[in-house]
Amino acid sequence: MFKYDKHNKYHRLLRQILIIAVSLVIFVEAWWVVSIIADVSTVPTPAQTWNALVDLIQNGDSMTNGKTLWSYIGSSMSTFLKGFGLALLVAIPLGLILGKFESLRSFSTPIIEILRPIAPIAWAPIFMVAIGYDLGPMLVVFVGIFFPLLTNVIFGVSKIDSKLVDASKTLGASDTQIFIKVMVPSTIPYIMNGIKVGLGIGWMCIVAAELYASPLGGIGFYLSEQATAGYWPSAYAAIAVIAVLGLLTTGVAEYIHKMVSKRMGMDV
Repeated sequence: MFKYDKHNKYHRLLRQILIIAVSLVIFVEAWWVVSIIADVSTVPTPAQTWNALVDLIQNGDSMTNGKTLWSYIGSSMSTFLKGFGLALLVAIPLGLILGKFESLRSFSTPIIEILRPIAPIAWAPIFMVAIGYDLGPMLVVFVGIFFPLLTNVIFGVSKIDSKLVDASKTLGASDTQIFIKVMVPSTIPYIMNGIKVGLGIGWMCIVAAELYASPLGGIGFYLSEQATAGYWPSAYAAIAVIAVLGLLTTGVAEYIHKMVSKRMGMDV
């Protein structure tokens, strides 16, 4: 007779897979029941959505002369990765600097706290008109990822054990060496946590931004196009694709976050 052992990693993995499978089955069944009870075109059944997704994969988008699903995904991924990369380049160094220098942090905190609660999508129409459809959506993604990443880096610096810094000074390390060899490594788990949170927000941002930026032709545009035309199974298929992309990116970030934190002896 099988006996679950919580200390066995394979047992834990099997348990997690079973939980996910049961959860998804319950979700699909609930969706099916709601679609039958509602009995409206705006809530297609899971089967209709699946058929629309298969048709999109096999035949492309009939409204754009067969534009493929992979083309839509590629456009969204390109914009998403550009915004993500820019957020990394700006938020991590800035967070390290603000975390280290209290006077700068005190000066910048009011500005950050004014801008941080603003929904990133609120910037979308401004960015589209002022900057254009090429860079506008990228900046919306940038804003969405920037603030969770920045605040996590600042918090990570504040959590550094002062004994490590004192020990480094005792051994003759310069401020630059302490910054590079103590502060940066110590904040990596917090950086990964910020990335994990930011990625989820980033996907919401790119899809919403593409509703404004139709020339980009991303998956968000496809969703808007199908919903406007009343092709609801195709619209729900687009939502399913977005969900899978979001799960993949955040799942990878979660895995890396756990591995890094484990190597550094931190609980997650």
